[in-house]
Amino acid sequence: MLRQHLQLLEIQTSGEGFTDLTAVINGHIGASGLCAGVATLVCLHTSASLTVNENADPRVLSDLAAYLQALVPQQAFRSLGSDGQRHCYAHADEGADDMPAHIRTALTTTSLQLSFQERHLLLGTWQAVYLWEHRQRGHKRRLSLHLIGD
Repeated sequence: MLRQHLQLLEIQTSGEGFTDLTAVINGHIGASGLCAGVATLVCLHTSASLTVNENADPRVLSDLAAYLQALVPQQAFRSLGSDGQRHCYAHADEGADDMPAHIRTALTTTSLQLSFQERHLLLGTWQAVYLWEHRQRGHKRRLSLHLIGD
């Protein structure tokens, strides 16, 4: 018989970068009493995202962050057209890092669906689930964790 468990999580980030959520999610799966099923994780913000990525070599996360920072610069962006002009972001109500964070979130993802078995996420040997903070300073982020299984 399938059962459900819905949990709102609060995660404090320390600023731009990655927070490993794997142990937190596995803890909630274990506490739910469900052995196998599907976990849906949703970041309830527009300036942070989720990713499954390498957990063995921290240079992978550093390179990933550097690439996205180069793709979406902090202060302004260059037109992709022939003029190559710099364009400042119009939206800066919450600081200069706010609009770049929104773009970075739009280019990544705010939800993941992951299988779990034996009360743990089914991940590859070198995989972890990360909350990716796109703002420069830390924030308290809310996530929805919805488990369906038996």
